[in-house]
Amino acid sequence: MKKVAVVFNGGTISMKVDPRIKAAVPSLTGEDIMSMVTGIEEFATVESYTFSNVPSPHMTPLNMMELSKFIRKLLDRDDISGVVVTHGTDTLEETAYLLDLTINNEKPVIVTGSMRSSSELGYDGPANLAASICTAITQEARGKGVLVCLNDELNCASEVTKSNSMSLNTFKSPYFGPVGIVDNNEVIFYRDTLKKQHIKTDVIETKVDLIKCVSGLDSRIIDYYISQGDKGLVIEGLGRGNIPPDMVDGVKRALDKEIPIVLVSRCYESRVLDTYGYHGGGKELKNMGVIFGDNLPGQKARIKLMVALGAYGNDNKKIREIFEKDHYIK
Repeated sequence: MKKVAVVFNGGTISMKVDPRIKAAVPSLTGEDIMSMVTGIEEFATVESYTFSNVPSPHMTPLNMMELSKFIRKLLDRDDISGVVVTHGTDTLEETAYLLDLTINNEKPVIVTGSMRSSSELGYDGPANLAASICTAITQEARGKGVLVCLNDELNCASEVTKSNSMSLNTFKSPYFGPVGIVDNNEVIFYRDTLKKQHIKTDVIETKVDLIKCVSGLDSRIIDYYISQGDKGLVIEGLGRGNIPPDMVDGVKRALDKEIPIVLVSRCYESRVLDTYGYHGGGKELKNMGVIFGDNLPGQKARIKLMVALGAYGNDNKKIREIFEKDHYIK
């Protein structure tokens, strides 16, 4: 029987309501949660580990990198067929994407969680955990990168996002849709991943910030981040990848200081392109040296830039390659 390592990290899946404050807080151990996954011993041998027990907003990129190194050691073991990681849903997509970028192993890594605490009717944690373990032992999941499994749907870490603050089917892949499902403990894949990248690094640059464009925004926030010593910036631009004209001078000042700027769109779907030639349009930004982040949302572009800076420092040519060229990066 195949062995799966389950790594617990807290989040709603490990919470129950504290009657004193009448709100959900971390309470359950990994063993408590696994005891509710009835019948899983018929499918796999489970080895449990507790990496952390924190709410999702408490996770940091440094924690995520340490988690990546922890998982890589488990995957190197011959007796481990795959790894399942539990996580709070608020930042789950960021952790999953960092794992996808930094783990280079054919064995499945599945990230899961729950939208309801153990005190609520319809607690979905055990079902999500069971479906994730079934995915981790299937041959078809090998080589597909990190997958996110909730509500019996499988999505690529590079594509998925949390789309709803309460629904059980909150994790969606805009534009692309799920890669597969788990039906009656059977894993069925409908398509392959579109992109797969690996950036070899054990370190991460945390001084990277995200700016969301709105009408009338100027350069003050950019200048502030420059003054704070930021090593990179991500701008969630408007539409196809454009910014208000009063931001352009700030972008120039950052680029003059060799601070890489990655541009993505605040739109829910599709990618950025240098379509528009007016002041602040994508064509001007491209010509200035801004890096285009394809279809990534801002939060994932930030994670990717952090990992890229950790791997390559201020090698802007290499960082541009990582974002703008579709190939597997050794």
